[in-house]
Amino acid sequence: MQFIQKFFQLREHGTTLRTELVAGLTTFLTMAYIVFVNPSILGDAGMPRDAVFVATCLIAALGSLIMGLYANYPIALAPGMGLNAFFAYAVVKGMGFSWQAALGAVFVSGCLFLVVSLFGLRELIIRGIPHSLRSAITAGIGLFLALISLKSAGIVAASPATFVTLGDLHAPGAVLGVLGFLLIAVLDRLKVPGAILIGILTVTLASFVVGGNQFAGVFSAPPSIAPTLLQLDVRSALSGGILNVVLVFFLVELFDATGTLMGVAKRAGLLRDGRMDRLNKALLADSAAIFAGALLGTSSTTAYIESAAGVQAGGRTGLTAVTVALLFLACLAIAPLAGSVPAYATAPALFFVACLMLRDLTELPWDESTEVIPAAVTALGMPFTYSIANGLAFGFITYAVLKLCTGRAREVHPMVWLIAGLFLLRFAYVGAH
Repeated sequence: MQFIQKFFQLREHGTTLRTELVAGLTTFLTMAYIVFVNPSILGDAGMPRDAVFVATCLIAALGSLIMGLYANYPIALAPGMGLNAFFAYAVVKGMGFSWQAALGAVFVSGCLFLVVSLFGLRELIIRGIPHSLRSAITAGIGLFLALISLKSAGIVAASPATFVTLGDLHAPGAVLGVLGFLLIAVLDRLKVPGAILIGILTVTLASFVVGGNQFAGVFSAPPSIAPTLLQLDVRSALSGGILNVVLVFFLVELFDATGTLMGVAKRAGLLRDGRMDRLNKALLADSAAIFAGALLGTSSTTAYIESAAGVQAGGRTGLTAVTVALLFLACLAIAPLAGSVPAYATAPALFFVACLMLRDLTELPWDESTEVIPAAVTALGMPFTYSIANGLAFGFITYAVLKLCTGRAREVHPMVWLIAGLFLLRFAYVGAH
């Protein structure tokens, strides 16, 4: 007890052991949906769902443990929403790469993230990317997730005349998906802890009654992780055709991790003069989790904004994150339940997260067209080309061209010119994929 007090500096942070444990449970309940959603998404890419379930639990536990013990922040980590969709639907299903090559790309991006963190290049890159594009990236991923979730629930369907159209709203999956989303939204508004998780479990339970789903039990020994462990293909990830994927993973990981870390730390009152004392340690923990996750067999791991729920409950130290880690380890025993969750049960969670991601659009300077138009192009390009990479590329290129042609080239940071140039070369010599 005394060791825990001293190690995590509980008194200095104005917290107690009980408060930290409750905060950890709160954070876990708000993000535990990932153990159901991640295997569902990556399973669509052909990855073994049981092994992905184990990898998800293990990397969430490992990443949160490193964050708690090394950086001493109340911030939990797990495979990121949006990046898992990009991995499955754009890189593997859209571009035709194997999931092993996609894991290799995640690994390489994690190594790059580690390098920029070690050498202090992160701030240089972050400062170089316009705030408008950063906001658009989050909103665009939200729109991309929304399209995926509506398709998974059967609410939208393909149409030869209009590309997309309304699906069969009489189908059990669509009905349960709509009800699940409304349940999550209501519970969240009423500040019920674990609203997303409750929504997923409720729809899953209903699916056994009206959806024809088969109940496989709740508890069992963890499945084998062997089908995904060390299956990454780094050689393919370093080939020319997939290097742009590495760039997208890297950029999104960088903005997502930094923004989340700063946002949660601000809510916890852990900023000093607008800075995090141990930001570099937190980023190192994040980057270590990215390539460790690739080794285990899952898409990019990142800090979770849901950690703010634990902060709201009083979490101030790494003990909160350690508590989350232990709870994710306990999840390894519920593999049969995870395997019984249908796609239309996770779709409401995806759609709810997508709605929340759109709020970043409010931060755009709407009176400045050279900022807003590239941001809009970025956000709209992602769902309409079914690719986060294409949306990013269109946005950076549009930003550079508009600034150049309106006499504002001096406002553009060299980093933007570099990234826009790389994306332009990609379209010219590699193609739209």
